[in-house]
Amino acid sequence: MYSLILAALPSDDSSGGALIIGLGLLGVVIAVALLIAKIMVVGNPSEMLVISGKRSTLGQGYRTLIGGRTLVIPIIEKVSRISLRNMQVGLEVSAQSGGGKMVPVTVTGVANVKVSSEPDLRGNAIERFLGEPMQELQRVARETLEGGLRAVIGKMTPEEMVEDRDKFVATVMTEVTDDFRKLGLNIDSVNIQNVHDAEQYLESIARKASAEVRASARQYEAQKKADADIKEAEADSMARKARADRDAEARSAEAAAHQKAESARLGAEQSIAEAENALRIRRAELAREAELKEAETQKAAAAKEEARLLASQVKPAMAARDVAKAKAEGDAALIMEEGKSRATAIETIGKAIQAHPDALKVMLAEMMPTAIREITKTVANVELGTVTVIDGDQGRAISGAAMGRARMISESLATLEAVMGIDLRKLAHNIAGNLGGDGKHETPAASALAASPARKQDR
Repeated sequence: MYSLILAALPSDDSSGGALIIGLGLLGVVIAVALLIAKIMVVGNPSEMLVISGKRSTLGQGYRTLIGGRTLVIPIIEKVSRISLRNMQVGLEVSAQSGGGKMVPVTVTGVANVKVSSEPDLRGNAIERFLGEPMQELQRVARETLEGGLRAVIGKMTPEEMVEDRDKFVATVMTEVTDDFRKLGLNIDSVNIQNVHDAEQYLESIARKASAEVRASARQYEAQKKADADIKEAEADSMARKARADRDAEARSAEAAAHQKAESARLGAEQSIAEAENALRIRRAELAREAELKEAETQKAAAAKEEARLLASQVKPAMAARDVAKAKAEGDAALIMEEGKSRATAIETIGKAIQAHPDALKVMLAEMMPTAIREITKTVANVELGTVTVIDGDQGRAISGAAMGRARMISESLATLEAVMGIDLRKLAHNIAGNLGGDGKHETPAASALAASPARKQDR
């Protein structure tokens, strides 16, 4: 703080006066701090401050503070301290027990006491122990506890004091609580360490109790052993039953597992069969789809081939058919016309033959050259090489060959006469006779026969 004051002062010729002022201010601050430290009192939680010298609002001449801080007026107020810490007080009391037995017993123990911090009781402690040393407080507490302990011993039998320590302690604390509240003290706990007597009464009781305890212990051990044997037998029986149950459960579980495995196997087989069936169905569907696609492909190919054939063969064939049909219709028309002409000619010939029977013979004679030509065609392609005529020394070989050909012609004519039923020599004589006339007389049959070759030539 002094350095801050010096830093704030200007550095000129008047620095000496400023330094004196700063030191004066520093002294004032230090004096104020010392005054505050003198008039402010801070209390610990383990002590009670008694500030006396000024009447409080409650009409008391003091006020108390446990923990915290407060301001006191010097000279007028005075601060005293009372410890609230725990104090351990040793106890040793010899007295005659009650209950009609009047056995002298000695009881030793330890008690924990402290000054009460309750607002209603702290005034009693302040009035009695303020300014007193802790030894005095412990003495008063010990004497009060020992008085209460003597009163309790006179009311209880030695057996009760030994057998029920909790009741003994609770009775002691109940006995001295009111006295401690009047003193402004709290008793936290009482611990009875030992209870004994000079006449060994308690020892005999202890021996008797020990014997009873040992007998009870032996009986307990026997009972315990019997119970243990029974429990062991029951445990063995239960173990055998549990083992049998486990075996039964194991067999049942094994059977259930086997059944489950069998069910799983059957389910798996069924699933496999269903999968295979589905696979076969799918394959059949795929095959059918493939066949349908193949059929569609073939149908498309057939349609394409049909279109190609229609374009390349059917249409030309249909055109050729139409041409052939037109030609056939033309040929048919020609044939019909020729047939009509033939029918007319045949009708005319028939009428001529009916009028002149010889006309048929004339017609056949006119047809003879054609028939002969057809007959000779059968041997037209026969080629003869060198013909050797062997004479039998009679000089008739060449004439015989010529006569043989004449006989062949004669036989051929005879065959024609036999087939046609016409006398060719007579027919030739009649024709020659008719030709030897004026040439103007002509029978209807001859006219018909003459007209017939002309029609044939036109055809």
